[in-house]
Formats: sequence, structure tokens, C-alpha cells
Amino acid sequence: MDAIVPIELIESKIYLIRGHKVMLDSDLAELYGVETRALVQAVKRNIGRFPQDFMFQLNNQEVITLRSQIVISKSGKGGRRFIPYVFTEQGVAMLSSVLNSERAILVNIAIMRAFVKLREILSVNKELAHKLAQLERKIEKHDTEIKVIFDAIRQLMAAPEPKEKKIVLTCTLF
Repeated sequence: MDAIVPIELIESKIYLIRGHKVMLDSDLAELYGVETRALVQAVKRNIGRFPQDFMFQLNNQEVITLRSQIVISKSGKGGRRFIPYVFTEQGVAMLSSVLNSERAILVNIAIMRAFVKLREILSVNKELAHKLAQLERKIEKHDTEIKVIFDAIRQLMAAPEPKEKKIVLTCTLF
């Protein structure tokens, strides 16, 4: 089954905020094909389904940081009038229960796959970093032993120094 939304598009809309991988309400609304205000209204009507670890509102500093990173519109005429909400993976999963449409279900499946893929990538990177650290420790442990071997080889390769020969001249007189 072809995804309704390319996974790469979804991955580009996942941000790390307060140590959580989250998605902006406006990005989710775009993916679901609804207005941001409609998404937020649906969430507020079902606020009991969205505890703080599922959804939270950004603070002013986070909005400024995001605005500079991804160019979200400024508040005021033509822009956002309210501070954005962000949804964690669990919050996104809960959205499919409050946005009861076929598109919401299909988009949620695609988003869950994107979160899983990101987790797998992070896991592989952590495993690779761990193996690299182990290898570095092994090499460092044997550095002195390897140096001793190289020094011994160099000594064997060096030509022996010529010993001084004393030439004794003897003279006999007749």
C-alpha cells in the first residue's frame, strides 16, 4: 500500500523539543487536511485524552527558536495568533481517535511508521557509536605493546655499528 504521505515529508516535520520528538499542530493539520484551529478545537473538546506527555504548548523562547529554524509565520495579521501546540508520538496516535476520518487514520499510520523509522536509525547510530568506542579502547590498550614491537623491528633492521678495529703497525729493524 502506497503511503498517503511520503515518509520523508513526515520525518522533516519531526522536531526535538524538551527532549521529545514532536510535531507541530500546524504541520499535523496540513497532513490531515484540516485547518489548525479545527485540529486544536477537536483536541480541546477531548483534552482528557492529551496529558502533558502527549501534547504541550510551546513557550515564547521555543517559538522564537522554531521561527528562526523553520520559518513559522509571525503572530499578527496573516500569521499565527496563538502559541503552537506540539504532539509527541503518543499524542499523534491519540489524534486519530479525535479526528475521525479515513485520511486521519491513513496519515496516522504513516506518521507512526516515520517515528518507528527514526527510532531504528537512532538505535543503529547508538550501537555503531558503542562499537566504535569499544574498538578505540582495544586499540589504546595495545598501543604500548604495538610500539614495543615496532621498536624491536627497527632495531633488527638497523645495520650494526662497525666496531673500531685497531691496526697495529709493527716495524722491525735489521
